[in-house]
Amino acid sequence: MSAKTIDREILRLAVPTLAALVAEPLFLLVDTALVGHLGGPTLAGLGIASVVLQTAVGLLVFLAYATTPAVARLLGAGDEPGALRAGIDGLWLALAVGAVLLVAGLSLGGPVVSLFGAEPEVATSATTYLLISVWGLPAMLLVLAGTGLLRGLQNTRTPLVIVGFGFAANALLNAIFIYGFGWGIAGSALGTVVAQWGMALWFVAAIVRRSRGISLRPRLAGVSVVAASGGWLLLRTLWLRAAMLATVFVASLLGVTELASLQVALAVFSLLAFVLDALAIAGQAMVGHSLGAADRHRVHTVANRLVRFGLLAGVALGLVIAALSPVLGLVFTSDEAVRASLPIVLLLMALGTPLAGFVFVLDGVLIGANDGRYLALTGLLNVAMYAPLLWLALSSGSLVALWAAFGFGYIGARALTLGIRWRVLF
Repeated sequence: MSAKTIDREILRLAVPTLAALVAEPLFLLVDTALVGHLGGPTLAGLGIASVVLQTAVGLLVFLAYATTPAVARLLGAGDEPGALRAGIDGLWLALAVGAVLLVAGLSLGGPVVSLFGAEPEVATSATTYLLISVWGLPAMLLVLAGTGLLRGLQNTRTPLVIVGFGFAANALLNAIFIYGFGWGIAGSALGTVVAQWGMALWFVAAIVRRSRGISLRPRLAGVSVVAASGGWLLLRTLWLRAAMLATVFVASLLGVTELASLQVALAVFSLLAFVLDALAIAGQAMVGHSLGAADRHRVHTVANRLVRFGLLAGVALGLVIAALSPVLGLVFTSDEAVRASLPIVLLLMALGTPLAGFVFVLDGVLIGANDGRYLALTGLLNVAMYAPLLWLALSSGSLVALWAAFGFGYIGARALTLGIRWRVLF
């Protein structure tokens, strides 16, 4: 198969995936923009609550990332009923884990927020947002599992439509609840929860229609296989979230302005990450399908073409962020101190985006190649390399130093470990 054919296949899967993935971080961007005009302490509270919620959901992203290549491999081997059954088992696991997370969140939300040592007004806003938002966790896990199943079936259009409508509903409901009803940060959380459940029910309905003639009952053996296959990916994500939590923790020690500014920067970076993940997810599906069909040559070609796409996309996105850096603060907050601190951080982000493109694409390729063990083990190494850089950033008292440590130190460590594996395997 020629490189041009591979490129067309990458774009066929990545473009709809891109639109769907961009809608997901736009949830956070909308929340940040709407809540940001309620004041710096409220925005800082959203920063703490968001990183806790993203950690809870992010740790279980294997519901999508393990499902996509597993379903794709079965589909590549010609076993579509088996592929659907594997995906349905993932949905049941998502619902069960989501219920556990809901109970844990309601019980431990307040104590978890207190661990960040934030000022009382910030902690109150964070706790309010968190205790409402946990009601949407089961829905978000169902969305992850459903997305993984459909992408494994090479269907990236349905997730695009569902998430697109979900984003529009989230934006509308948040605006009404926050400013129309005057519910403040609580309204933002409630609007997002309603949108999340709407998306989850839509995903389930779409999968039930596709699965006619196949049992929808949970299979203990199948659910166990899904859980076990995602174990290494769970550890991989644990180290990623540990790095993010540590970054937010250091920002909270630097001050309210620094924490609020970091929340805006992380919201923008999350959007960039999801854009680049469109290529990574195309890689998961294509690599998994090729392995199922025992086509090793295609696996190598896909991996190498994706790396080139990732670097080019990183350069393009970096140029966009650099151009917008002077004005993005106006969109997200009315706090003058936060606005003043953002441009230099965003410029640093722009410089590091090509490196991020390399990292995110290779991460997806290795997930598709079922290399979760390597990702998990090197994830711990990456955090160990990042820890002294965080300490230096805290000692400097500078948000710029903190972002440099994250954007070049931590992402650079991931680029090193992933790059080594790429050269060995591909």
